Order: sequence, then C-alpha cells, then structure tokens
Amino acid sequence: MTILESIAKRRTYYAIRKEIPVPEDEVIRTIEEVTELVPDAFNMKSARVVVALGSRQDQLWDTIYDVFGGKVPRDKIDSFKAGAGTVLYFYDTATVRGLQEKFPRYAENFPLWANHANAMLQFTIWTALRELGIGASLQHYNPVIDAAVRELFDVPEDWKLVAEMPFGGIVEEPGAKEKEDIRNRVKISR
Repeated sequence: MTILESIAKRRTYYAIRKEIPVPEDEVIRTIEEVTELVPDAFNMKSARVVVALGSRQDQLWDTIYDVFGGKVPRDKIDSFKAGAGTVLYFYDTATVRGLQEKFPRYAENFPLWANHANAMLQFTIWTALRELGIGASLQHYNPVIDAAVRELFDVPEDWKLVAEMPFGGIVEEPGAKEKEDIRNRVKISR
C-alpha cells in the first residue's frame, strides 16, 4: 500500500467493536514505533501517549460519561466504549518549558510546535491503525476530562491532554467522501 492509499483509507470510524483483526501486541508495537518516528521541532520529543485497553478502555469512557454528568448522550459514549481501546494524546509541558528556557528567542513557538508534532502523531497513528484493518475516530472531550484522566491513569501534572482516539474492529464503513474542487484550497505559484 502506498502512503496515499493509506491516507485515503484513513477515515472517521464511529461503528467499532472490541474485536480487532490483529493481536493487541501488534497495535502496541505500531503505536510505539510511530511515536518514535514522528518528528518534532528541535527534536523536543514532547508527545506522550497512553493506550487504554480492556477494562481500562471501559473505565475511561464510563469516567468520561460521569464527568459530563449525563450531558453527553450515553449511546454516544457507549459507541466509543465499544472499541478495543483508546489512544490518549498528550504533550509534556515540562519538556516544552525546558526548551523555552534553553532557546528564549523561540519561547512562544514551542507550545505551538508541540501541538504540531502531536497532530502529526495523531494522524500517523490513525493511518497506521487503518493499515492494520482497525477503524478509529478523533475526539476532544478535554479539557473537561483532564483531571479525571490524570487520576485514572496516574498521568503526571505536566502532561497536557490534547485528544482521545477510540479504535476497534470495523463494524461499518463510513459513507463516501464528497469530492471538492481542491483548487479552492491549494494554490500553485510558478
């Protein structure tokens, strides 16, 4: 599969299940390898990942439901809980602060660059999961859930939650993407 084919197969999958087509250890190895490979500015290595599997997956989504006090529909939360796991994406603010101190001329850019690196990591893991035959979606229940996630997974105070990615076996393919005139978004200058 080419990189463009992989990117084209990466879609938002809401209909997922606990059964996945590869061993859990292969998913873990893939996430670890991608985390090592994705670049970031000044090689700061600010991205952090927690992978919730098994009962921890269920606890995570039950906790998210509880934090929102029923304001998020139970069936929506249960659709994410139905997956095999969730990748929680963070960046380490202590690492960012260290580089801000070391390179004061760039200080204001390091949080932005940490978010850029995290976005690349999210997209790459999402695409890599799809190559394994696994569907995923990207969710943003943070910052409302930050304290509960920190407590549930014993996450250091310096880790800032950025996004949540529930994943699992694919139950249903998403609908076709609407084609657009890409020239409205990409301008070529020669």
